[in-house]
Amino acid sequence: MADQIIQSKKIHPHKFSLWIAMASIIMAFSGLISAYLVKMSQANWLEFRLPSLFTISTVVIIFSSVTMFFAVRSFKAKNLSSYRLLITVTALLGTLFMILQVKGFLQTESFGVKLTGKGSNAAGSFLLAIAGLHLLHVLGGVIALLFQFFRAFSGKSKNYSIAPVEVTALYWHFVDVLWIILFVFFHTARP
Repeated sequence: MADQIIQSKKIHPHKFSLWIAMASIIMAFSGLISAYLVKMSQANWLEFRLPSLFTISTVVIIFSSVTMFFAVRSFKAKNLSSYRLLITVTALLGTLFMILQVKGFLQTESFGVKLTGKGSNAAGSFLLAIAGLHLLHVLGGVIALLFQFFRAFSGKSKNYSIAPVEVTALYWHFVDVLWIILFVFFHTARP
């Protein structure tokens, strides 16, 4: 009995690995934000407003965290039809977030803020580097969501394990919170 209690208190190895990965991601973004703040104090820093598409994408990713939360609850309750619907909606919202982000970068350039190449400014390049790196992490989350989506509809899994769903949810909520922090940072950081 005591062994079962100790065993139930242990963290799943995949969750532990994810926590280590998330700490590394936080350090990488901390370094980029620090470089942004240092570079921002230079005289040629270009101030501009983020396009409204970034605000819309923020609402989308927050809503996707809500659907992911309910997907996990449905999975735990063994309500597979609800879980399938919610994991599908979460994956679609994640994809929509990525599309809106790319369109936001294009809209930024249409406002005359070059993000790369000749004529670009560090402000635009940092936006692309930081938000683009986040976008790559979201892509990883969408791939994990698609894996859960196909697993939910395959019916081949004989093991009803919550661990993969919880790991995916933990990562998804992480990229959501990370984006909110970055979004607020981009709106509040001023030279």
